[in-house]
Amino acid sequence: MDWWKDTLIYQIYPRSFQDSNGDGVGDIPGIISRLDHLQELGVGAIWLSPVYKSPNADNGYDISDYREINPEYGTMEDMDRLIGEARARGIRIIMDLVINHTSTDHYWFRQSRDKNSAYADYYYWARGGADGSLPNNWTGFFGEDCWEFDPQRCEYYLHLFAKTQADLNYHNPEVLEEVKDIMRFWLRKGVAGFRCDVINILWKDSLESSPKRLALTGSEHYLSLEGTHEILRELRQVLDEYDAMTVGETVFVTPRQARDLCAPERNELNMVFSFEHMECDQYFLKWFKRKFRPKAFFDCLTKWQRELDWNAVYLENHDQPRSIPRFGSERYWKESGKLLAVLALTLRGTPFIYQGQEIGMLDFDFTRMRQLNDVESKNVEKILRRFHIPQKLRWKIIRRASRDNARTPFQWTDGPNGGFTDGRPWLGVNHNCERINLAQQEADPDSIWSWYKALSALRRETEVLRRGTFEPLEAGKQVFAYRRASGEDACTVVLNFSDQPAEAAHRGAVMMDNYGRETFDGRMQPWEAVILRQGN
Repeated sequence: MDWWKDTLIYQIYPRSFQDSNGDGVGDIPGIISRLDHLQELGVGAIWLSPVYKSPNADNGYDISDYREINPEYGTMEDMDRLIGEARARGIRIIMDLVINHTSTDHYWFRQSRDKNSAYADYYYWARGGADGSLPNNWTGFFGEDCWEFDPQRCEYYLHLFAKTQADLNYHNPEVLEEVKDIMRFWLRKGVAGFRCDVINILWKDSLESSPKRLALTGSEHYLSLEGTHEILRELRQVLDEYDAMTVGETVFVTPRQARDLCAPERNELNMVFSFEHMECDQYFLKWFKRKFRPKAFFDCLTKWQRELDWNAVYLENHDQPRSIPRFGSERYWKESGKLLAVLALTLRGTPFIYQGQEIGMLDFDFTRMRQLNDVESKNVEKILRRFHIPQKLRWKIIRRASRDNARTPFQWTDGPNGGFTDGRPWLGVNHNCERINLAQQEADPDSIWSWYKALSALRRETEVLRRGTFEPLEAGKQVFAYRRASGEDACTVVLNFSDQPAEAAHRGAVMMDNYGRETFDGRMQPWEAVILRQGN
């Protein structure tokens, strides 16, 4: 019961993890070949980004068949073997459940284009205006209009994301039953739960136009509505049959809305991925970056720690730039990488680590747009060009915020393509793989990889770090300190988010220190992180 509270969860982006056959695309056999790496890290569950059949307009988040594996990644036999091989190492598999939309290549959508089909209202269809206008003025998440005309049906369909990702219509109860069947299919295979993609926007209460906004016009008609809560309670009944967990990606949620989604008594989700702490370095939209201010970051983390009893804790994923350039320091790459590891693994909640985070991978080193693959980045670049933004500024905006920053292939060695593939990689490998790679760090007891292993082991062995309460102690311009307590046991975590030294008032016996100190006098080095024991 609640196994996920004691588990370190590791996200794999399959295309970029390990290629086994030389086609330049990561695959399921490649993942199987690296399970020992995850076991050594102390991973208890893998969140697997989509491996379903897909035309890959959005790298698998446009699903054309939920019960088939994308041939690029392997076969269903490979998937069954992954589940079994992971289980043998004490590792569970969590699938990515993308149920706000499907690919327009999905059988449901192809049938839905016929108004007389049983699937006719599986999606949101609407007529445009007599003057040729769209059904409403909503705008989507990828920076474009969210209606596309279908010449066969002679109507428009709604897509809040790419035009090949048509939104499912949950006003039709058959859609929910289809989703339940999909979940049972995978749960019977032995998966342990689901990460639920953009899960708080399933229910659309109407298709009315809305007051114009800078972004996401119309979002009041689908963000965190009661209809979505009802859907999640229905899905929970299926999950409870298998003791399965769910973590929901939730956009634009407040702590109160997050509690409504994951409070145990509501029986909806177990945890959510919130985004507020990821927005501390931006003005409203992620494309408009501002200087990172540690105190705003600390205050946000503290607010969410206080207001939710338990939640997902993360600093990186496939949609976010890497954490060291954002929240740490490339000058103090090793020290800040270790500090961020302490933050991720000592806050109260379930820690999620993204592939490459455990070796301190950095953002891409691309120099031009044609090197990118990300559909969102390409759409935003077109919009910026439409507004006559100069090319250098366009590239600066895309360079800092593109999702491809986190999608460059894993750097296993300092060899060709970082040991990811023998072929041509689907996305460029960062040239810094010559100095940032797993093979070199495995041989270095002072590496970021070695630090993650030791920290993961400490968390497993220390009840107070897994289940203890959270109490904020200090949130200044550069020092963040908090206390974790359970009964008479307690520890204090002190973090210096700065290239400059700092003074801290906290004392105790050193459990771990990223400078290797055995005693702590309160004088902190740049990017120093220390865990101090209090009590018994």
